[in-house]
Amino acid sequence: MSNDSNVKLRLDNSELWGGLIGLALGGFVIWSGLKLKLGTINDPGSGYVLFYTGILVCVFAFTIIVAAVTEGGPTFASRWKDTRWTKPLLVIACLIAFSFSLNTLGFLLSTIPLMLLLLRLIDPVRWSLAIPIALLAPLGVWWVLKRMLLIQLPSGIFEIG
Repeated sequence: MSNDSNVKLRLDNSELWGGLIGLALGGFVIWSGLKLKLGTINDPGSGYVLFYTGILVCVFAFTIIVAAVTEGGPTFASRWKDTRWTKPLLVIACLIAFSFSLNTLGFLLSTIPLMLLLLRLIDPVRWSLAIPIALLAPLGVWWVLKRMLLIQLPSGIFEIG
């Protein structure tokens, strides 16, 4: 007879910790909804949707916790095994550079190089496709935001955009 019980509770179970974090987040969302006032179903307050969204988050998190305790789950080490850190770190560096250049260079002059870098470095797209996408996508977004939605975007020191 085996001593293996049905409960597979381990502290390095990544799904257990993910569920606990989700439960805490759901609790915070419920608390925020209550703080904003629920109102009634006929006259909902500003916290009405937030409150019920928090309940859903808690329910989903609870099911993850139950599954993690009863069925076990992958460890933290197995989740991060064979992870290639180069590309995520590169994206983070690009986004940091973008955030610093946005006000100085403006939306268009900072977004076009960012798009080009991301298209070439992350999942390399050939130049003949990357250049038109890097030019047209920011121009399209700029046109929709600036002209259609009348949202002010940073134009930078060159006043472009």
